[in-house]
Amino acid sequence: MPSVADSSVFVLIGPGGVGKGTVARLLIERDSHLWLSRSWTSRSMRPSESGSEYVFVDRPTFELAVAEDRFYEWAEFHGNLYGTPIPSPPAGMDVLLEIEVQGAAQVKSRHPQSTVILLLPPSIEELESRLRARGDSDDHVHLRLGSSDAETAIGREIADFVVTNHTLEETITEILGILDSVRQSRD
Repeated sequence: MPSVADSSVFVLIGPGGVGKGTVARLLIERDSHLWLSRSWTSRSMRPSESGSEYVFVDRPTFELAVAEDRFYEWAEFHGNLYGTPIPSPPAGMDVLLEIEVQGAAQVKSRHPQSTVILLLPPSIEELESRLRARGDSDDHVHLRLGSSDAETAIGREIADFVVTNHTLEETITEILGILDSVRQSRD
């Protein structure tokens, strides 16, 4: 059975609302050698979500998986648990993780050769607009905006690459170039 040790691991991080989910989905569509590891969360589904964004579980189910050491990384963020099950990608596929910065630090410590890409918004105003557009409450928007500076600072410390998400097409093109460059240096 293939394991994460046989693959390149690409980690997409950034503040909430920056567009990580959309970027990850498009990267998977456009790169036939990229496999997305679907994260778990104990938070409720947002009105704008279809249910495919995460494996949504209750807190006791998540905590049991933690106790059974079934996560590659996990963290508590704004009162909710998030985690990536230990990846088992198909043969010949590289792994894409779309996770929080706390989790990325754990991945880097477990898999130092992983490539961390920090995705940033063009401005704090644009970040706020994106958070509101996805249906977040005012309280949640303020909570997320309040933590974005700290997330960005930690992200800059561990990131191998920093990409500003001005336009989706430019962002996807830039990240696909990063993936190709990393793969060429690996081979």
